[in-house]
Amino acid sequence: MYRNVKTALTGLLMGLSATGIASAADMPLKAAPPAAPAYNWTGCYIGGNVGGGWTRVDTSRFSQDTTGVSFADYGREDDKGFLGGGQAGCDFQTTNLVFGIQGTFDFGNINGSHALPAFPNMSETNSLKAAYTATGRIGYLWTPSFLTYGKAGMSWMQNRNQVFQPNGALAESASYTLPGMVAGAGAEWMLSRNWSIFVDYSYMWIEDMSGQHFNAAAGFPSGEVLNVKQTAQTVLVGVNYKFHRDGPVIAKY
Repeated sequence: MYRNVKTALTGLLMGLSATGIASAADMPLKAAPPAAPAYNWTGCYIGGNVGGGWTRVDTSRFSQDTTGVSFADYGREDDKGFLGGGQAGCDFQTTNLVFGIQGTFDFGNINGSHALPAFPNMSETNSLKAAYTATGRIGYLWTPSFLTYGKAGMSWMQNRNQVFQPNGALAESASYTLPGMVAGAGAEWMLSRNWSIFVDYSYMWIEDMSGQHFNAAAGFPSGEVLNVKQTAQTVLVGVNYKFHRDGPVIAKY
């Protein structure tokens, strides 16, 4: 009898084991957690921006068309306003470093007016119409999607300036573009493989005074040559669309 009971228990245990193995085989495998997105900054991009700008302009008279050399202090003006435009460039990533080139083009109407120190009854208006830059950039990736960078290169500031008589009549005016230098810094966040957002600061300046000829308005006998020196600052936020993406780059964060 004992032998029969032992045989029955052994068969029951073997049956239960087989059932468990079969049930485990039939259970679906647990899905692996999704992999973190792989970002690669190598490629080119194009995008738009909007923000604010500040400009400082110093002007002084160097000469008059009819009398020759004639110095006079026309003063300083500080203006601020809004501007916006676009940017395009290309980046190359190697480990945590990102190297790139970029061009920006922004338009606005950053203007103001001031009285001339040499002729207090007269006034001058300055208006920054556009700013362009061409820079090289170097950045560091703190995470696969977060980049901080510095930049430096060339800038061009496009202006429209006017001088007015005491009665408000236009005396002379000039439109000109001042080539100079630019330096700045910023941060960029990659939201997906093709889209990123950024915040950017730029400081633009010219090294020396630039002589600009102001043409006389109708009814005034002559124009003048004014020496102009200008600086400008911009703070922009924007979005980039990135294309020509390659595979993921291995980096340490």
